[in-house]
Amino acid sequence: MTRYIGRRILAAIPVLLLASLLVFVLVRQFGADPARTRCQQSRDLKCLARTRVQLGLDRPLPVQYVDFMGDFVQGDWGTSERTDQSVAESIGIALGETAQLAFWGVAFSSVVAISVGVYSANKAYSPGDYFFTGLAFAGIAMPTFWFGLICINYLTFHLKELLNTNEVIFFSIPNATGHGAINGFRELALPVLVLSVQLVAGWSRYQRSSMLDELDSDYIRTARSKGLTRRRVVWKHGLRNSLGALVTVIAIDAGALFGGLIVTERVFSRPGMGTLFLNALGNGDSAVLIPWMIVTGVFIIIFNLFADILYGVLDPRVRVA
Repeated sequence: MTRYIGRRILAAIPVLLLASLLVFVLVRQFGADPARTRCQQSRDLKCLARTRVQLGLDRPLPVQYVDFMGDFVQGDWGTSERTDQSVAESIGIALGETAQLAFWGVAFSSVVAISVGVYSANKAYSPGDYFFTGLAFAGIAMPTFWFGLICINYLTFHLKELLNTNEVIFFSIPNATGHGAINGFRELALPVLVLSVQLVAGWSRYQRSSMLDELDSDYIRTARSKGLTRRRVVWKHGLRNSLGALVTVIAIDAGALFGGLIVTERVFSRPGMGTLFLNALGNGDSAVLIPWMIVTGVFIIIFNLFADILYGVLDPRVRVA
């Protein structure tokens, strides 16, 4: 297993380098001019020339890339072209916000999706199965921004009126004045709920399909013929072997979530990776865009590796050589 992990990490390095090269070239060639951005869109040729030299933009593009990656791997990610803030610090803060939301969203969605998927497979084509199937289709089709606004309207404002209290139960924006676990729950409840709807809808269908395949397998029929109860067969044998496909999907989706939950973060005014990306894109801030894309790529590669390893652990029929 150790050799396998080492080989996968080594194989991921050229992929990441190629991705970073493409990102760097595309942003430099087709993005906003960093020198003009720092000069506040000035037409002063002296300012532009001086800034290009300071930023190294007067050198060939391959040299710029090598210099950038050399600084990047040492932790020097530069400063924002708009705000002069440290890019590493900005991404660190945004990543922490997104990681918190993604962690609780994935944890909650995984438990619900697995439970619903196992129930639907065990009670296939029953009224309960049709009920959860309908909810899943509705969740997949539901626009995230619309559901977020509905949650804010009813669970923030109408709920306060219903309970006849002046205190908001669930916050629709981050509460800077409060601290502690209870305040954190009240801040994250609505964003996690909105995030979880589509995750549960999709993941539960994967789990149902995978579980149905396992329940039709020969080893399940053999276990039943030996006198094991259906409950024991489903939860001890079928569940573990059916989790492989879902774990892969969860890991891939979780890695992508670290790139930012753009709609959810916008609706609930959370300063995460999605908000940072939109602000940098709108401002033409390439100093933030390039590291942002590289960091996102790193997380996607890491979570894909994690999925491969966990798949082999969960399914005993899979052997990683």
